[in-house]
Amino acid sequence: MAIENEQQHDSPGAWAKRYHLANRAAIEAILRPYDLGSTQWYVLHRLSHDGPTMQRDLTRALQVERATLSAIVATLVRKGLIEQSPHSVDQRQRVLELTPAGRDLWDGLPDPIALTQAVSFSGVDADELATTVRVLRAATRRLTESLSDES
Repeated sequence: MAIENEQQHDSPGAWAKRYHLANRAAIEAILRPYDLGSTQWYVLHRLSHDGPTMQRDLTRALQVERATLSAIVATLVRKGLIEQSPHSVDQRQRVLELTPAGRDLWDGLPDPIALTQAVSFSGVDADELATTVRVLRAATRRLTESLSDES
């Protein structure tokens, strides 16, 4: 039993989870001085790169619950970083966009993704990294498809 338990904790899934948690903690530490959380950063990232965006589209893109995104949007609106306005055609839908203050903050933010990747993959061979990405991408796709098949 001890060997089986040891193998589970040294599995690719266990290491993927450990990496995810460590990476998220590093991103949070990078963003803390700017009073931003990681999901807030991802919202600003999307709005910065995509321009005005329907709130419901961000729910799907960021893979968060609608209530979670609503709370994050409310916080970003309160901070004056984004605006939320009714869609011109469907007044029930909300469109989000950066405010000038949000754009200024965004332009001064470090890229936490680039910083964490530079640390975590320093010295890793490019071929090994490409293999890691390929394996995790395929494993994620297979799991996602198997979950869809069960629905």
